Amino acid sequence: MDAFEAALRETLDKTEAKGLLRTLRVVEEDKNIRVFSTNNYLGLATDEKMKEAAAQAIQLYGTGSGGSRLTTGNFTLHEQLEKRIASFKRKEDAIVFSSGYLANLGIISALMREGDAIFSDALNHASIIDGCRMSKAQTFIYQHANMQDLEEKLQRAVHSKKKLIVTDGIFSMDGTIAPLPEIVELAERYGAWVMVDDAHATGVLGKTGAGTAEHFGLSDRVQLTMGTLSKAIGAEGGYVAAAASVTNYLRNYARSFIFQTSLSPGVVAAAMKGIELIQSEPERRQTLQENATYMRSGLQQCGFTLIEGNTPIIAVIIGDAKQAVHFSRLLEEEGIFAPAIRPPTVAEGSSRIRVTVMATHTISEIKKALASFEKIRKEIGIIG
Repeated sequence: MDAFEAALRETLDKTEAKGLLRTLRVVEEDKNIRVFSTNNYLGLATDEKMKEAAAQAIQLYGTGSGGSRLTTGNFTLHEQLEKRIASFKRKEDAIVFSSGYLANLGIISALMREGDAIFSDALNHASIIDGCRMSKAQTFIYQHANMQDLEEKLQRAVHSKKKLIVTDGIFSMDGTIAPLPEIVELAERYGAWVMVDDAHATGVLGKTGAGTAEHFGLSDRVQLTMGTLSKAIGAEGGYVAAAASVTNYLRNYARSFIFQTSLSPGVVAAAMKGIELIQSEPERRQTLQENATYMRSGLQQCGFTLIEGNTPIIAVIIGDAKQAVHFSRLLEEEGIFAPAIRPPTVAEGSSRIRVTVMATHTISEIKKALASFEKIRKEIGIIG
């Protein structure tokens, strides 16, 4: 073993000793496991209509796009998807990226330059953090959902050229919703734009499932609505919906758009079908909310400490990282897959089981999961 590999091994050993080593688990091989951790909130990723739409596109266009959107990889399907997203999000235009991560990197690093200021919630997704780092703008991290702290930081950047407040719509590890009305009010007062990452809110929040801005009636006052096609929509990819001037700018300056291979035809067709189903089958969202309420209430009755919220993401706080991993393993033995979330993804002392429910979970499945949670809590002595 040379010095390079030895350094890697040393870091991995230290990580493992802390109980923080990440490993991959293949779950679809075990049909006896019921997953309570997926972001496939509406169950669309396995829906027959989605599969059919993808298969038809593959038959017509093939399996791959063959290039970037600016060379040989721009199909009619891509432009149709962008129009559908723009209409869904009530914006003038949209631009699609090959992943949500690439979308956040490209949007933020392209729009924000030296002399500009970004205001980012402390619990924003890693892709937002990396997008801020890649830009040359000054970045202010405000305390999670703390509007007083946000305003103080806006006051400090009053002379910046462009100002952008960026926040998750639903925070992926806590399940809480951003205080968007207050954020928009501050943005308008200080001449800033607002960017909402709706990855976990699209298909979940809003009258038509369009996300956080629709949920609060603020679609016309949020300039940038970013999201993914890989969660409730049931496909893959990322996007931003905005004014045409913004999307045209990004097509010219967002490196993660310019140099990416475009989404494959089957994925694009599935995404369009997913948006269609979200709009035409609102009963899926209703069932999802009912399931989330049932699960949250049941966990509270079992005595667990939860982060307050009303979304399908339910953070069950365990505290210690090793104990959280142990709890997750015991759940798996019970036929419930819900991984432990540990530092650095969450703060020290706040390791948790991140539970997510789906519209396709049955009440009997949720009851079984709750029984397993309660059994394990008593076995290992977790006190709420």
